[in-house]
Amino acid sequence: MLRKQSGLSLVGFLFVAAVVGIVLVLGMKTIPAVIEYYTILKNVNAIVKNGEIKGGTVADYRNAFAKRSIMDEMSSVTPADLDIIKDSNGIEVSFSYDRKVHMFGPVSILFEFEGSATGPN
Repeated sequence: MLRKQSGLSLVGFLFVAAVVGIVLVLGMKTIPAVIEYYTILKNVNAIVKNGEIKGGTVADYRNAFAKRSIMDEMSSVTPADLDIIKDSNGIEVSFSYDRKVHMFGPVSILFEFEGSATGPN
C-alpha cells in the first residue's frame, strides 16, 4: 500500500531556511546592544546600593561608575552621561542613550535605552 509523502518541498525548505537565517542575523546584531544595556543597568544598581559610597558625593558615584565601566568595557554611557539627583530622600541615578545598529544597506535599528536606580543616601 502506497502512502502519500509528507514533508517540506525544496521551495518550502528554502523559505524556512531564509526566515531562520534572517532571525539569526537579527539576533547576532542586536543582542550585544541589549546585553550592554543590562550591564549598564546592573552597574548603576550596584553603585547606588553599594555600601562603600553611602553618603558620598556625586563625584564619588561618577568615579565608581567609571571604574565599573572600565572593567566591563562599556563605552555607550560615560560617567558624565549619568543624571544623579541627591536629596534628603536618597539618591537617584538615571541614564538614557540611543544605540544604532546597522543591519544591511540603508537599514538600521535604533534602540532607545533608559534606566534608573534609587537608593538610600
